[in-house]
Amino acid sequence: MLPPGELKAFLDEKADQYNNPEFITTDPVQIIHRYRDKEDIEISGFLTATIAWGNRKSIINNANRMMELLGNSPYDFIMSHQEEDLDRFENFVHRTYNAEDLRHFIRGLKYLYENYGGLEGVFAAHSNAPRLQEAIGDLKTKFFEIPHLPRTEKHVSDPRKGSSAKRINMFLRWMARKDNKGVDAGIWRSVSPAQLSCPLDVHSGNVARKLGLLKRKQNDARALEELDNALRKMDPNDPVKYDFALFGLGVFEKF
Repeated sequence: MLPPGELKAFLDEKADQYNNPEFITTDPVQIIHRYRDKEDIEISGFLTATIAWGNRKSIINNANRMMELLGNSPYDFIMSHQEEDLDRFENFVHRTYNAEDLRHFIRGLKYLYENYGGLEGVFAAHSNAPRLQEAIGDLKTKFFEIPHLPRTEKHVSDPRKGSSAKRINMFLRWMARKDNKGVDAGIWRSVSPAQLSCPLDVHSGNVARKLGLLKRKQNDARALEELDNALRKMDPNDPVKYDFALFGLGVFEKF
């Protein structure tokens, strides 16, 4: 177990090592870098993060396919589509996320932009909260206010029900972190990087436990809060920069 000062120095070094443009070429974050307009960036990010589980190559391939089905203009498609336009998704599938789920996501996103100021608008209402986990639950509530199949609800996590919400926390990192390293878009102004939580998955969780940052065995909401507290002690203004360190150590270095 490293002393706190040495652990911070070690993780700062690893975060710096992996937080660079080369990271983009192997990561689903590459999808948002195809776009310049704010709405296209956040919609492509939200849809990509939604399917970000399993094989990374498959995630990237299927995210690219989604963007092609949206005519590579996600915001324009979502706001101007007719119901028959959703037929083009008939054969789309990524693991358990299928065409019916994607159709609701298109309708749900349109509903958010028409009624709540879009994705950022939902989170802007929580701009004074120390963490955004309650805001993620609020997103889920609003996203499913319109008619939908119950099965689709499982594709939006809810921290209020114990989830670590790994994929949405990753999406939030992409949107709210801006450090001029070129990886995260940092396009949201109403959310502070200090509010962000690490996307907790098998890799980051295992590394965090080995480093003594996390004791809880499950990767759930309580574990995320424990990890949040540990990372905020090292950098209260930008705690999720350490996601690059934990993920890089786990995936690339098999730490």
